[in-house]
Amino acid sequence: MIPIANRPILEYIVESVAEAGIEELIVVVGYERDRIQTHFGDGDEWGVSIQYVVQEKQLGTAHAVAQVEPHVDAPFLVLNGDCIVDSSIVSDVQDVVASGQGAHAMAVTRVERPALYSGVATDSGRVRTVVDGPGQDMDTELINAGVYGFTTRVFDAIRATEPSGSGEYELPSTVNRLVAASGVRAVPYTGAWHDVSNLWDLLPITDLVLDRVSDPVAGSIADGARVSNRSVLAPTASVGQNAVVGANSTVGENAHVGSNATIKHSVVFPDASIEAGAVVTDSIVGAGATIGANATIRGGVSTVAIRGTLHDDVRLGAVVGDDTAVGGGAVLSPGTVVGNDATIGDGCTVSGRIGGGETVRRG
Repeated sequence: MIPIANRPILEYIVESVAEAGIEELIVVVGYERDRIQTHFGDGDEWGVSIQYVVQEKQLGTAHAVAQVEPHVDAPFLVLNGDCIVDSSIVSDVQDVVASGQGAHAMAVTRVERPALYSGVATDSGRVRTVVDGPGQDMDTELINAGVYGFTTRVFDAIRATEPSGSGEYELPSTVNRLVAASGVRAVPYTGAWHDVSNLWDLLPITDLVLDRVSDPVAGSIADGARVSNRSVLAPTASVGQNAVVGANSTVGENAHVGSNATIKHSVVFPDASIEAGAVVTDSIVGAGATIGANATIRGGVSTVAIRGTLHDDVRLGAVVGDDTAVGGGAVLSPGTVVGNDATIGDGCTVSGRIGGGETVRRG
């Protein structure tokens, strides 16, 4: 439900499935499932029928697929809930599993940095092996694109799947079992692909989906303000006098960009406030956060550390957590990550990682 151009990621996925001619969807829900079910309802708005199945404990992607077994009696598709893909690959995978040959299939795509994802080795159009998880040593440019085609035999493979080191049952491990038992077709995909593994992924994925957005600029725009046609402004958002909302930016519901403020290539979540004269570049500003008057978040490329993993060459000004307050005149260096409910005092210069609930003061 993370918003991309002010629409949930899952909405783009549902649209791709519908455009491929699929009419019946099962959405496996768990954490905060009410938000999903309230937004999508029975699917009628998207021309599909949606049924919901609850995964009571989040025990991995294979475990999630296992929850639909009582509702499936024919070949079916599985899509990851955090990857935006074109309808073409949904159709291509569907064609394989609908061939009547008992085939299993998995979409694969090429990316610049395959080590960040689950790598896939292929041979003559078939999957040879899937490496579960990023950071693995694997000589391939192909990765798992997050679209699968299965027959009901997959449920036996899931039951035989061993848990990972974290105790979860993962779909790539199940695919490796299918490879050994009956084979899995590798379906190439060359269209636009992006997932949201880290919050800064919202920046390039926003660029990706803007071409799908019609009439993106709404809200209240004061005299002298400039809002790029390559940006998205929610109907209840507001932009003050002489402010600038640059290209590839999103301003969410009830968010405010103050007079003479500038945001560029950034995502401002609902209820956030960018106060007068602030400059925000290459950044994610969380829901309810405040960027104080004349504060500066500098854009740029940096190395960002998340849970002990270093991510090099990340284009990121800062991630500012929900309900965090950045004081007036403060400066956030490129690559700064500030947790939820933190406070950065007036005039402070910060970099690196600031934990949730922490307070930083001058002196």
